[in-house]
Amino acid sequence: MNTQANNPLHGLTLEAILTRLVEHYGWEELGRRIEVRCFLFDPSIKSSLKFLRRTPWARAQVEALYLASF
Repeated sequence: MNTQANNPLHGLTLEAILTRLVEHYGWEELGRRIEVRCFLFDPSIKSSLKFLRRTPWARAQVEALYLASF
């Protein structure tokens, strides 16, 4: 039985999710929607991934925004 069958994020990496959000919103708007320093000050995919991987509440917000947007 596939436990991921109803998970819309199944198969997507955090990097793919973040990259799509940045392409769609840009760093400034992303930082406005999810207020974390890594989006507001000197943003990069690499630094943001490092932060999101160790901060569950921020990652949850990024995933929720992705689901609401696409």
